[in-house]
Amino acid sequence: MFTAGSAQPLSPRCAFVSPGGPESPAMASAFPRCTSVRLPVSVAVILLLMSVTAVQSSQGDKEPVYRDCVKLCVRMNCTGARLRGFESSQPQYMTLTGWTCRDDCKYQCMWTTVGLYQAEGYRVPQFHGKWPFVRVLCFEEPASALASLLNGMACLLMLLRYRSTVPRQSPMYHTINAFSLVSLNAWFWSTVFHTRDTYLTEKMDYFCATAVILYSIYLCCVRTLGLRRPGVSSMVGVLLILAFTSHVSYLTFVSFDYGYNMAANATIGMVNLLWWLCWCWQNRRTLPYWWKCGQVVLLLHGLALLELLDFPPLFWVLDAHAVWHLSTIPVHFLFYSFLIDDSLYLLNTEKLGVKVE
Repeated sequence: MFTAGSAQPLSPRCAFVSPGGPESPAMASAFPRCTSVRLPVSVAVILLLMSVTAVQSSQGDKEPVYRDCVKLCVRMNCTGARLRGFESSQPQYMTLTGWTCRDDCKYQCMWTTVGLYQAEGYRVPQFHGKWPFVRVLCFEEPASALASLLNGMACLLMLLRYRSTVPRQSPMYHTINAFSLVSLNAWFWSTVFHTRDTYLTEKMDYFCATAVILYSIYLCCVRTLGLRRPGVSSMVGVLLILAFTSHVSYLTFVSFDYGYNMAANATIGMVNLLWWLCWCWQNRRTLPYWWKCGQVVLLLHGLALLELLDFPPLFWVLDAHAVWHLSTIPVHFLFYSFLIDDSLYLLNTEKLGVKVE
């Protein structure tokens, strides 16, 4: 709620106005125009998570103008003959992705609120932890969905190249293949989540992103210790599985705490970063391709800082999260180049009977 000295909420007298964004043809226009409003200044929410946007209460969805608009829209359009008309005219792809009449009301009322903010010269607010995006077909966040898909395609392309270049006898072959499948699964759910944000898709996006970081730690453990001491990497693998199970169980059955999830991912991400960098430093004189690994881990963690540039989406499509995802696409090619070089090196040293470092 608002306190003394803070900005005032939108006037409840102006709760019903025409949406400022694209209108659904099946949605009846039931909002008289309002021109006299008082708007609060939006507070930017800094997103630090590695693969997702937190869905939570934000300035826009707290506004009486938004809430009253949704209530009136649902009452007028989502019952009886109007609801049947909406369902009959809704495109099949919208139905398949779970868009309901109520969801469409929220979308229209979001643009109503955005239009009022802009008319009064205030900053665009967020809604449920997100900036407002233009819906393209069934895609809620079209740029982020496309970027996630392209990341997945880059990962798949380089996995196929890895398999065609590196013989199965290479010591790291199966571990790297498993890591690639975990990564592909994460990019799949990232694409699904940015296409349609639901309780399930949000959780799968968060959990799969955590799984990638944990498996990267396991990959590093196998490369640095496991080739000489398989028992050590096996124990670390069990500990990582237990950590992942505990993490998912807590967020699922106790509390989906965004702050805890952010701290947990930041912690394991730092472990992953430091472990790989230590290995790179130790092998900088013996492995000519070490710099590829070092550059990859530094780029991945550095590019995540793009989230700090949090800004309203350009053309209502491109925001900082999408820019971050787009920036990671080339990193796949450099990372798999390192994996190919290292796997071939390990295969050759194994044939020669040389001690692996």
